[in-house]
Order: sequence, then structure tokens, then C-alpha cells
Amino acid sequence: MAEQKRHMDVPKERFLESQSLPAQAPKLEKQMSEALRKLLKEGKTPQQHQDITPHVGVLTLHFQLYGCEDLKAKRKAFTAMKAIWGREPDLAVAETADQEALDCATWTIAALGASAQQITQRLDQVEKDIEDRIDAAILDVHREIL
Repeated sequence: MAEQKRHMDVPKERFLESQSLPAQAPKLEKQMSEALRKLLKEGKTPQQHQDITPHVGVLTLHFQLYGCEDLKAKRKAFTAMKAIWGREPDLAVAETADQEALDCATWTIAALGASAQQITQRLDQVEKDIEDRIDAAILDVHREIL
């Protein structure tokens, strides 16, 4: 028999009671049904969720590298990309093209936020920080807010 999972609206104590005392389950269901009917009669919903539409911004940077003799040296030049910005909760960072090329690299940073303005500010900050920390010339920058 599959183990039941507790719904977020059901207190842990009630969930555990319903698991250990199956005879009380119909009573609990009846109590919850009555409470739901009462809320619906009053014109209220149990939880009114605000619609949250996250916005996504994508920043793609094309870099020119000089003096990289092998892929190991290239990866070392970009260790900060994942080490710093890859750990930010609102960002995702990945090398998206030119993985095998020694003279160039393409990295993409995706940002998640509540508004297009917030994402634009965040991507401005990230771009400036990358320019300061990464030892490679930025040839091209492409931005898109979704």
C-alpha cells in the first residue's frame, strides 16, 4: 500500500492522527468538508493565491581569449562564472557555445525576477561584475527579457 503524503493545508498532527487511526479518517474528512462548505457559502476560498508571473532575462556574452594553450587553461579563466554567479539563487550560468575553441567562449546567464526592471538591473550588475573579474575581452553582449 502506498504511503500517503500530507497536503500543505493539513496540520502535521492531524495527518499523523489520520495515519495511525484510520477509523477517525471519515470524521476528519467530514470536518474538513463542513469547513470548506462554510467557506464557500461565505464566498471565500480556502486560500486565495496571487497570480505570480515570473519574468526571465537572458544575458549572452561572447568572449575573446588570448594565450590559452589548452582547454584546462580556458576553464580556469572562467572558474568564477560558476563559482560566483552560479551559486546565486536567482541566476543560472552555463557555457553555451564554443566549448572546444581555445580562443573564444560563449556564456549565458539566465535571471529570474518579479519584474522586467528588476531583471534588467540585476543583469546590468552581473555584466559589470563579469567585466571586472573575468580576464577575457567581451566581444558581444545579447540580452533578452521574456
